[in-house]
Amino acid sequence: MYTANGHLTYCTNIHAGESWSAHFKVLQTFLPAIKEQVAPLQRMGIGLRVSEEASRTLIQPAELAAFKDWLKQEQLYVFTMNGFPYGAFHQTSVKDLVHQPDWTTNERLSYTKRLFDILAVLLPEGMHGSISTSPLSYRHWEPHNCQERRNVATQNIVAVAIYLRQIEQEKGIHLHLDIEPEPDGLLENGDEFLDWYINDLIPTGSRLLSAAHHLSDVEAAGILKRYIQLCYDVCHFAVGYEQHEEIIEAIRSEGIQIGKIQASAAIKASMSPLTGDRNQLKEVFNAFNEDTYLHQVIAKTTGNGLIRYRDLPDALLDVDNPDVEEWRAHFHVPLFIDNYGNIASTQNDVRQILSLQRSAKLSDYIEVETYTWEVLPQALKMPLVSSVAREINWVKDQII
Repeated sequence: MYTANGHLTYCTNIHAGESWSAHFKVLQTFLPAIKEQVAPLQRMGIGLRVSEEASRTLIQPAELAAFKDWLKQEQLYVFTMNGFPYGAFHQTSVKDLVHQPDWTTNERLSYTKRLFDILAVLLPEGMHGSISTSPLSYRHWEPHNCQERRNVATQNIVAVAIYLRQIEQEKGIHLHLDIEPEPDGLLENGDEFLDWYINDLIPTGSRLLSAAHHLSDVEAAGILKRYIQLCYDVCHFAVGYEQHEEIIEAIRSEGIQIGKIQASAAIKASMSPLTGDRNQLKEVFNAFNEDTYLHQVIAKTTGNGLIRYRDLPDALLDVDNPDVEEWRAHFHVPLFIDNYGNIASTQNDVRQILSLQRSAKLSDYIEVETYTWEVLPQALKMPLVSSVAREINWVKDQII
């Protein structure tokens, strides 16, 4: 929905259905009901997640026309898409496969271009369109080969920028790709994103754009900054103990735009030095230990260092480490809850970002992205329609 401080939506990656027919049925069930609770008198935007399989169906003109007609009928509109998960995302073990295929592959490049072709048709007139994507690759695949993978991925990202420039020249539609740093991604945090953007993307893009289109370095950098932006997933940045104001200032000072904010919260806990207390925390965290998604943990040590665990089970094995004073785990939890008894959420990080949004308009787009409703501990599971509506309304209350 439109607010004075940005368009607000939620991401449909919370809904199952990898084929378009299955996913569309779920959207027809849930979207009108959610809209009734959050925007009964105005149009409501949605953040559309379409799998690779579904995209091949939806790109067909008849399917796109039918979906567009349904959106109009229900007073819904699509202005952003989630292009991170390529394949199955529900009721199967996803884990690190969420990054597969990565940005070193033609499969990822082709899928993303197809999503932009879909968005170009669905996007309301006068709006720019956003698609978020993976942080190039997964860090722990071929760790000895990270720089080579990063180089190939960067060339493919530049190819997307060139494609989006062509779309805007031909159709007058501004679309942008938003890179989403994540713990253990090849781009893990704000500093790594900034380093890649300045030292890899701009030099590579300048070389390729100069060769193909005879553009100067300044012109090439301007093109890259228009079409390649940042997806600021608050959960991911909070897990990494990012100083939000500092990293946002550094990114904006380079003229890099935040294509969208993903409002999401992680879980965290202060680690008491007492063994009994830690055993109790271990039991609480173990309730969040499930087999579908990666739940990376970053621990802060007494010396202000960081220890990274690839998944929650790895952290649970190290629960008695006396040097650790805090855990933060990549498990998206409901935004409207800040305390789970012995553990808490990073809700304050979300509040901080939304406060900055009110005062400094970081982005035109805000997308609620709590995709874990199916795998939450049983005691936290709530009816989906009312839960999603409550999250959207909670964010709306923070930004108006």
